[in-house]
Amino acid sequence: MSPRSCLRSLRLLVFAVFSAAASNWLYLAKLSSVGSISEEETCEKLKGLIQRQVQMCKRNLEVMDSVRRGAQLAIEECQYQFRNRRWNCSTLDSLPVFGKVVTQGVAFAVTRACSSGELEKCGCDRTVHGVSPQGFQWSGCSDNIAYGVAFSQSFVDVRERSKGASSSRALMNLHNNEAGRKAILTHMRVECKCHGVSGSCEVKTCWRAVPPFRQVGHALKEKFDGATEVEPRRVGSSRALVPRNAQFKPHTDEDLVYLEPSPDFCEQDMRSGVLGTRGRTCNKTSKAIDGCELLCCGRGFHTAQVELAERCSCKFHWCCFVKCRQCQRLVELHTCR
Repeated sequence: MSPRSCLRSLRLLVFAVFSAAASNWLYLAKLSSVGSISEEETCEKLKGLIQRQVQMCKRNLEVMDSVRRGAQLAIEECQYQFRNRRWNCSTLDSLPVFGKVVTQGVAFAVTRACSSGELEKCGCDRTVHGVSPQGFQWSGCSDNIAYGVAFSQSFVDVRERSKGASSSRALMNLHNNEAGRKAILTHMRVECKCHGVSGSCEVKTCWRAVPPFRQVGHALKEKFDGATEVEPRRVGSSRALVPRNAQFKPHTDEDLVYLEPSPDFCEQDMRSGVLGTRGRTCNKTSKAIDGCELLCCGRGFHTAQVELAERCSCKFHWCCFVKCRQCQRLVELHTCR
């Protein structure tokens, strides 16, 4: 897959709601220096929320800090997953985004807040009980993914639903929102604890838990690399997204989709919110997208000698610590022209 086609899908997810001057509920992630969202008046001042989201904020004050943490979590994961790509999950206004699939961050954070006892409105998932077909006892505190997903649907999807069913971008965003949530549901796992003499595991109690967020990020990255280009068509009495290329098999509810190709991200474009790749660090020896040839778009690169501080000559001292020296070494740093 070429760099252009490999990047197009996620970029479209992002610009479905963002431009250089656009605002969105993801601005909540920038409130890390602000105290808890505990006053209704704070909801009115939050940048990026439409009125119905403001109303939800006022009715669910205790959940909003989890929404903020979810946005931050998804942004950090986006930056990790795309750290070596031409578009590395940032925009000109310094607000990095993960497209519409950041809904996974909200569902994840709210679910965890339920299980940890932070929220009065929800707790552990009490529907998971009894004895499983495998013979273990369901017990402990199963993560309440149902509440996390439901709140994410209500809070995040309302922006797209307000645009009406005729909007192609709204259809795309709603589909990708759900794909982000399903990435968590699909990777829910069972965690267990053994009970018995000397850990014999005569009795085993288990509970359902959300997966590590990095695992969800990897799963969505794979979906991104295989995203389907779609177009809206009339199917019966409604509009639906179908593959633009009739030879491609239809996408599933767990796949990501996009409507049109995106730019190559090589040069800065203020109107589109593209930072370009000038000044980005590249890998001189790599032939992949992080290599200087591809990342720098054929413009060449600068090489400089920089001094790197690192731990060295580490020794273990009884008992019990490791003592190291600080060593300096010269390394070559390559940056795009």
